[in-house]
Amino acid sequence: MGKQKGFTLIELLVVIAIIAILLAIIMPAMRKVKEAAREISCRSNMRSVGMAVLMYLGDNERKLADPRNANRFLWYDSSGNVRKTNDNDAYWGIVYIDYLKNTKIFGCPSFTRVPELIYNVDPEAIQHAAMGLSGYARGLDTTQIRPHSEFIIGHDHVEPRFEQDTRDMFFNKGPGTNNITDYRQGGHRSRHYRGVFRHNIRAHEPFRTGGRANVLWLDGHVSSIEETTGDNVPKRWYTGER
Repeated sequence: MGKQKGFTLIELLVVIAIIAILLAIIMPAMRKVKEAAREISCRSNMRSVGMAVLMYLGDNERKLADPRNANRFLWYDSSGNVRKTNDNDAYWGIVYIDYLKNTKIFGCPSFTRVPELIYNVDPEAIQHAAMGLSGYARGLDTTQIRPHSEFIIGHDHVEPRFEQDTRDMFFNKGPGTNNITDYRQGGHRSRHYRGVFRHNIRAHEPFRTGGRANVLWLDGHVSSIEETTGDNVPKRWYTGER
């Protein structure tokens, strides 16, 4: 009977090396596919939020809701009741709760860690409160805003409500200056910069992601803004000024 031969050590090492090379090629592509799926989910949720806003406008003389002090991430209090809009720990989405099937439409799979570092929020709660509201989009009569397709309701952000102009919004003070200065190098929230332009990240520097943020506009459509210092973002997109 012939003697069976097994793999030599060299052959095994060659096979392992080939597998390692294939994994090195495949894994980055898989990560990109997963992130693309997360971004699609975020955009879909944001469009659903836009529908809730439009339904609210139809029932309230075309005036945007004003969540007043609501400026954190929580929908319910310790007794399980919906928080009041003057509760600072409440999330701004509570003003639209009657138009929602599920609060998770305010979630984003790409948004998991940054807010808990800032506000000590349970990660589960964050998945129901991942979109930021523009401070200008509160209580306005939308019949005075034209065009609706160029007025920002909110967008992906680390903060649940951004209202300090160039400190946390995407426009700047003019060519050569920066937007979101609270999050850039030297700002008091600089370590959270990478949570703002968090989709399609292609760079791994502390203050450059090469990514983008999703934006919800008053007419209900959703688009994206590539990482920017603000030169291409006019302030009127936030204020509604003609």
